[in-house]
Amino acid sequence: MAVNAIVGYDGSLGASAAIDAGARLFPGAHGWITFLWLPPFASDKVRRRLRPMARDANELAEMVEREGEREARRIIDLGVILARAAGWDAEPLLKRTWGPEGLRIAQAVEDVQADVVLVGSRGLGGTQAVLGSVSDMVLHYCTRPVVVVPHPMLAAEYEALNASPVLVGWDGSAGATTALAAARRLWPQRDVLLVSVGDGDPAWPPVDSPAVAAGEVLWLTVKRGHGFHARAVSEALVMAADNHDAAVVVVGSRGRSKAGEMVLGSVALGTVHHSHRPVMVVSDSWKLPADA
Repeated sequence: MAVNAIVGYDGSLGASAAIDAGARLFPGAHGWITFLWLPPFASDKVRRRLRPMARDANELAEMVEREGEREARRIIDLGVILARAAGWDAEPLLKRTWGPEGLRIAQAVEDVQADVVLVGSRGLGGTQAVLGSVSDMVLHYCTRPVVVVPHPMLAAEYEALNASPVLVGWDGSAGATTALAAARRLWPQRDVLLVSVGDGDPAWPPVDSPAVAAGEVLWLTVKRGHGFHARAVSEALVMAADNHDAAVVVVGSRGRSKAGEMVLGSVALGTVHHSHRPVMVVSDSWKLPADA
């Protein structure tokens, strides 16, 4: 299946890493490299240079917009060059917007009917990871699968992107079933490892279902301690991904914990924050395309 992907690009190292990872996860994809052109539409340095040249505020505004658009096109063209060099059929998608960047990226995904969106994350991973507001908003509002690519990744983690298994968090919920369907849709040729994390109570592991039949299943037990919570689940998923050299971790955006509590995306966000490997978050509103 030919994948259609959007990459949020701003010229940063993290955004370039998202293009690199995307090309390895989805080789030969059609890609839109998206840059959001935001007020004040030009960098501080450009505005400082233009200020003494303008006769009045109106002329300054026109000059800033003109030069800002040139800056924006230069940035997005660089992203397209990187994507094409990595093997994608890539094109620019420049968006001028006054609204929140993450929301506009989510809207762009719907506009072009992309299969998946890739965004870079800010931070070093692990307990110090901090998602940027753009990535965070894309995760919350996008109805298509979102792959968050950490930066930096180690050489072995990049190598795993090429052909290693896809690890899917499994708890038997509708959200987990949707995440599994998305993983199989986007990576039909890869092995799938289902990881279910529980505390060993009588209701665990979750009842098997036809959705599980085609994947290898791994049950992980986490000690209850002071309470079975989302962080324990996300840390177990991250550890399993490292131990099995997974290419990507796939989680649903919502689900039910083994204690019977709705975690409302906390497992997904915890996995994104703690993983040194890409994490794909699948919205519970995602539907398998009719042509699948």
